[in-house]
Amino acid sequence: MASDDRAVGHAAGDASVEDRLARAAAALAAAEGVAAAGPSRDSSASRRRSRSRGPSGDRVPPPDDPAAATSEPEPESVARAIVLRQLSMAPRSRVQLERKLRQRGCDDDVAGRVLDRMTEVGLVDDEAYAEMLVRARHSEKGLARRALAHELRKQGIDQEVADEALSQVGAGDERLRAEQLVEKRMRGLHGLAPEVQTRRLAGLLARKGYSSEVAWRVVREAVDAAPEHQRD
Repeated sequence: MASDDRAVGHAAGDASVEDRLARAAAALAAAEGVAAAGPSRDSSASRRRSRSRGPSGDRVPPPDDPAAATSEPEPESVARAIVLRQLSMAPRSRVQLERKLRQRGCDDDVAGRVLDRMTEVGLVDDEAYAEMLVRARHSEKGLARRALAHELRKQGIDQEVADEALSQVGAGDERLRAEQLVEKRMRGLHGLAPEVQTRRLAGLLARKGYSSEVAWRVVREAVDAAPEHQRD
């Protein structure tokens, strides 16, 4: 699945996706008052120096407070880091991110607040994600609307958002993509009996989510038009 998600990003235009994520991450960091890359080396050194001196300026040993040595980041900071890491690898839907946070042991309330904030600044955008997924899976894998709808449901996309994204693929687009798939597959079926070619091509389109009506028309035309089946 991870490789499929990366493919979504590539097909949708990596530069635009990366630019959007970078701008949103910067806006989030500025709004939260958190440096996106973490504390600077200078500021860390300054804090170490301030901790190592007493009120008179003399150096003092570090505190023996176990809590200070074992302090952990705030839950929201942890959740935010997990989400940013996931989004840096590939676009994700909100439900995908919720699943990842739950898997990593994040409290649902914390996850909800972090994802709400990410949505506000545009880092989490199910509409954009659904549109990218539809374009990528239709273009690269040749999936039909039925298979695309299944993919969107699996990623937790709301039905209304899914319907809008699926509107990018019309009947003509499906027919053209089915023809392209069949044409490419036919090259490896040369010499086989027409019924064998028909069965294998129909199976290919069925796995991609094409209706039997579309599949039958496209396959029949391709097999009938094959030079090897033309009468002299």
